[in-house]
Amino acid sequence: MKKIVTIMMIAGIIASSCTTQQNKSENDMNPFFTAYGTPFDVPPFGKIENSHFLPAIKEGIKQQQAEIEAIIDNPDMANFGNTIEAFDYSGNLLRETVSVFDNLLSANTSDELQQLAKEAAPIRSKHRDDIMLNEDLFARIKTVYDKKDELELTTEQATLLEKTYKRFARNGAGLVGDKKEKMRQINEELSLLSLQFDENLLAETNGFEMVIEDEKDLSGLPQSAIDGAAEAANEAGHEGKWLFTVQKPSMIPFLQYADNRGLREKIFKAYTNRGNNNNQYDNKEIAAKLAALRVERANLLGYKTHADYVLEINMAKNPETVYVFLDEVMGPALKNARQEVVALQEMIDAEGGGFQLEPWDWWYYAEKLKMQKFDLDEEELRPYFELNNVLAGMFDVANNLYGLQFKKIDDIPAYHADAVVYEVLEADGSHIGILYMDFYPRASKGGGAWMTSYRKQSKQDGENIAPVISMVMNFSKPTADKPALLSFGEVTTLFHEFGHALHGLLSDCTYPSLSGTSVPRDFVELPSQVMENWAGEPEVMKSYAKHYISGEPIPQELIDKTEASNKFNQGFVTVEYVSACYLDMDWHTLKTAEQQNAIEFENKSMHRIGLIPEIVVRYRTPYFAHIFAGGYSSGYYSYLWAEVLDADAFQAFKETSLFDKGTAKAFRENILEKGGTEDPMDLYIKFRGRAPQKDAMLERKGLN
Repeated sequence: MKKIVTIMMIAGIIASSCTTQQNKSENDMNPFFTAYGTPFDVPPFGKIENSHFLPAIKEGIKQQQAEIEAIIDNPDMANFGNTIEAFDYSGNLLRETVSVFDNLLSANTSDELQQLAKEAAPIRSKHRDDIMLNEDLFARIKTVYDKKDELELTTEQATLLEKTYKRFARNGAGLVGDKKEKMRQINEELSLLSLQFDENLLAETNGFEMVIEDEKDLSGLPQSAIDGAAEAANEAGHEGKWLFTVQKPSMIPFLQYADNRGLREKIFKAYTNRGNNNNQYDNKEIAAKLAALRVERANLLGYKTHADYVLEINMAKNPETVYVFLDEVMGPALKNARQEVVALQEMIDAEGGGFQLEPWDWWYYAEKLKMQKFDLDEEELRPYFELNNVLAGMFDVANNLYGLQFKKIDDIPAYHADAVVYEVLEADGSHIGILYMDFYPRASKGGGAWMTSYRKQSKQDGENIAPVISMVMNFSKPTADKPALLSFGEVTTLFHEFGHALHGLLSDCTYPSLSGTSVPRDFVELPSQVMENWAGEPEVMKSYAKHYISGEPIPQELIDKTEASNKFNQGFVTVEYVSACYLDMDWHTLKTAEQQNAIEFENKSMHRIGLIPEIVVRYRTPYFAHIFAGGYSSGYYSYLWAEVLDADAFQAFKETSLFDKGTAKAFRENILEKGGTEDPMDLYIKFRGRAPQKDAMLERKGLN
């Protein structure tokens, strides 16, 4: 018996040893657990497998928990260094892991990644709450905060202290008893619902195909759209046919040019009913539940509404300010839109159409009217906007403004074959950061365009940690015989995301939570939107808009036509966008957690603002990912708010010169480098010498 027990003990030790060795081996193979050893320390995408994420997330949580405990157990009196600073630098492994995971989930997802996200969401939510609701940690933070006036802190340190204290207070650190547990439940449910909303939307977007077999149904379409549809059909197994989807590079040209009204209606309704098809991907219930939970959380924290909670730390400060701002724009914009309806209906009647203008007709007849009024067809511009030429022009703008250089790198890990990588350097050749760019639609990528980071800039132990930034787009793809030729809308989108990228790349901050784009939502769009202005400036356009075959620069006549048409259709553009701002605000100024009928609520919201039937709100509730899955809840107005800032800021260049070194230096030093280290209005005034004025924005939109 003794011998058997001994043998069993030895076997147990061996088994335990084998398990330990196996775990050690798995850890050694997990690229998140070792130094990356890659150029510029970018993530080693080729070595990262889906199986690595969950262990790394769990280990990252374990390490940050230990760091938090060390802060709490520190026998020394709480001070800025051992508490506030120590907390901001904590969680490095977790931060690195989730930055890769979350970015791949958006830009190169899969069923396996989506399932992992659902498994990780409750774990991550619990960890965030374990920190934010930690009474001992908050007590140390409060000790430092209560002595803030006695401390000799730099401006950035004072901002970090203020934001850290408020972050804890605004996330429930002061709650007691059952309220803390309720907060945990709400946060976990919100995280899972947001994931599901996004996953459903991607499935709905990928799920629609309009396959055309009769060439007559292509009437009116430009050759570029026909060629793209033929290639898409071949890739999808529909050889000899034409495939159109609700991805914008496919859908928008169809709405603009297709003579077949029935098919325009079909693709338009497919787009505007995503998430509203009463199937397994329906988002109506999810959106309503998200809104209700947000009210419940806001009330728990002592706020009347979710919007009050969100806007408290934005430039707008409260919902009333946002509504007044939107009202000032919506009135004149609706007036313009009604005039545009009359003009489009007159064109329909003149052609003997015999029908009333509908939303799926707007793009088509607006394009015709633009041709009639300005002799301008947007397709005339595409041959001059070859992607690589536009990139070169965009880089030239950054070089002329800030002296930046961009060096393409081929031998570096990338997360997808479509992604291209550049090293960004100062004028003197010193390293700034790495920029990934990913241009074309695919089934594994979310819709729209965005900038993100794999590593934010910061400084630690005397070392500058260089940023790794990514721009993700969904542009018109190359075809068999043509390179990627962009619409002018895609050109401005590229410049827009590049502005965000510069905000991340040129950051010169100490603390991770304040660097780069970590600014209020209604300020973050200033660097992106101001960059759009250079895209359409004749001086700049001539430098990059070159015919993809002949190399000839864009004719002055085309530039003149483009400039002359700048205010065309602005009623539609503004109303479509601002109506979405109202919808966002209406969802998030609910005062009770009673769950709404999503479509009835949306209809009431749009009726209240007088939205005309010929225009559909830019984002209907079931696919409004910005606010239900993307961090813009109570913040979609930010683009218009920032348009006041960007139009006014660009005037500073127009008052001097497009590439005035002094103005560029002031913008870089006071806006791009500062991140969230100071109050955004203070930063803007330091740049401009005064508060922003609305005149330039109203003039641009023809609303003055």
